[in-house]
Amino acid sequence: MATSEPVSEIENAPETEEPQPEVIPTAPPVVTDSEQYIKHPLQNNFLVPAAEKHQHSMILPPPCFTVGMVPGFLQTCRLAFRWALWYFKNDKSKSWTENLRLIAKFDTVEDFWALYNHIQQPSKLGFGCDYCLFKDGVKPMWEDDKNKLGGRWLMTLSKQQRQIDLDRYWMETLLCLIGESFDEASEDVCGAVVNVRPKGDKISIWTGNCQNKEAIVAIGQQYKERLSIPIKLLIGYQSHDDTSSKSGSTTKNMYSV
Repeated sequence: MATSEPVSEIENAPETEEPQPEVIPTAPPVVTDSEQYIKHPLQNNFLVPAAEKHQHSMILPPPCFTVGMVPGFLQTCRLAFRWALWYFKNDKSKSWTENLRLIAKFDTVEDFWALYNHIQQPSKLGFGCDYCLFKDGVKPMWEDDKNKLGGRWLMTLSKQQRQIDLDRYWMETLLCLIGESFDEASEDVCGAVVNVRPKGDKISIWTGNCQNKEAIVAIGQQYKERLSIPIKLLIGYQSHDDTSSKSGSTTKNMYSV
């Protein structure tokens, strides 16, 4: 699939339905004791006092520390893979690559919670924005070598589900990925994306080989069970090649569960 610029679901994000407030860059405070502060990745690297670190938490995680700064004398829980969180904001005045920003990387449970609890929930993002969590070294675009032969399990939510299910579904998706919830099939997982859109938000899990039916179906079944999606409600898997070459508004499913 040859393109002059990366083509992706997030590249074709619609224009923002309502104007979103822009965060004004401000110089961060001088920090003398790094353990008293924690970074806020999406607000121009503000340093937020540690006393406020649970202010916006939806869950009670293990003790949080600055990403990458867990004191060495504390025991940490190492993840099987190193992960990278990306943020996309649709700005028509910028190129696709300029709109995609790498926020942070982590490889421990503690650093994951430190990051998760200091970024906005998907339901609070503006239309046209995305979060992408991918294994380190894999970019959240179809053309990446790890993605180009793969596809995605795609779940589309209604407008009403934004305030009811979106944040919970996304958190469970993240935990499925970093916790190796798909057993041996986790090796085939590349990452996950949440798209915030006016007509309905989307959450997808990307895999590296769309022909690996056994692993893909296992991922879909376990993912559906993890989110407590009713058996009669089907979710579909689409190859990136089919999605990028579609002529209409829909893409046929290779697999469904």
